[in-house]
Amino acid sequence: MTQILFKNIKGLLQTLDHSIEYIEGKQMKKLSKLNNAFLIIQDDQIIDYGIMNDCPSIDVDKVIDVKERFIMPAWCDSHTHLVFSEPREKEFVDRILGLSYHQIAKKGGGILNSARKLQQETFENLYLKSALRLEEVMKLGTGAIEIKSGYGLELPAEIKMLEVIKKLSNNYDALIQPTFLAAHALPEEYINKKDLFISEIIDQWIPEVSERKLAKFIDVFCEKDYFDIDETRLIINAGKKHGLIPKVHVNQFNSIGGVPLCTELESLTIDHLEILNDQDINAIKKSNTMPVALPNCSFFLNIPYTPARKIMDNNIPLAIASDYNPGSSPSGNMNFVVSLACTKMGMSPEEAINAATINGAYAMGLSKEVGSITIGKKANLIITKKISSYSMIPYSFGSNLIEEVYINGKSLLDK
Repeated sequence: MTQILFKNIKGLLQTLDHSIEYIEGKQMKKLSKLNNAFLIIQDDQIIDYGIMNDCPSIDVDKVIDVKERFIMPAWCDSHTHLVFSEPREKEFVDRILGLSYHQIAKKGGGILNSARKLQQETFENLYLKSALRLEEVMKLGTGAIEIKSGYGLELPAEIKMLEVIKKLSNNYDALIQPTFLAAHALPEEYINKKDLFISEIIDQWIPEVSERKLAKFIDVFCEKDYFDIDETRLIINAGKKHGLIPKVHVNQFNSIGGVPLCTELESLTIDHLEILNDQDINAIKKSNTMPVALPNCSFFLNIPYTPARKIMDNNIPLAIASDYNPGSSPSGNMNFVVSLACTKMGMSPEEAINAATINGAYAMGLSKEVGSITIGKKANLIITKKISSYSMIPYSFGSNLIEEVYINGKSLLDK
């Protein structure tokens, strides 16, 4: 049993009690904070915190003076495609030269390009590449992360991806939530046989993934030219029958009815939402579904950003995530995501931090374990460098203002 006392904390951020699962839109303007604080962790858990005047006189194994520094919960990144074979920098150049996301996809690029490469990749190489990416984002402050399959587009390759995610979860302290992205794109060999592909997903893929206990969530790319709302309904309902919780890509380029469908199907999250109409807003307001914005994707593809103010002003909670993937968001840096949320989506630093911590935890079903400084939760912590205020994190977007990261009560500097 190891106890660590952090003392003289300039600001201890996101101090919440257990009753709070997420923070609703209008309340997101407030970020709970204790000035001149202490924090005590024991092994992998938070066991006490408060202001320094109330710091108990106890024997601990280690005392760390964090004067002039902030401590906050580690980032909760609820939407990533971190397991992939190769980057797609050629497509990046193609977009600079004028090709659109859809044009690149139609000439064999995009998701199909990633699928071809991943199908040929060995399990061990895929694991090693993915492990390096995971280590990078952990050092940047991410302590809990969702990782999707979806670049397999055939059952053996999808299983390979999910097994890689499982091995990452077993070997690293970060909390990892696996998602089976069954329907990410239509494989070339099914171009005129889409119904057959969907039947195979429902009758073979989902039962196999469920039996092997390789996923917690089920996802579909519900979008024009990918999977329509009727197809999405079939796949999501099949996943639910096998105990998989829906988390769905919707409204990235078009509003085709995916939001009302997903709220009806009690999806935990709806992700992207760059296009959002009043019908969509009304559907979300009547549900417990968490909208998830992915500003890295908007930045990289130069497409509209999720209308965060419209969502929050309707008192709807919002999470933000990195969408780390090789095609449209080749970065898992949640510090930059927080900065973009402020500069491009009109969110205050308080709103952005709430969206990237407690609301991000809810978006992975982890709000009882991470996302806030709460007694009994995991000791997943970011310790900043000496900064004047926490607003420096989104303000100084090109700098790494993290001095140390603790995951499960262990400093990454000790690795």
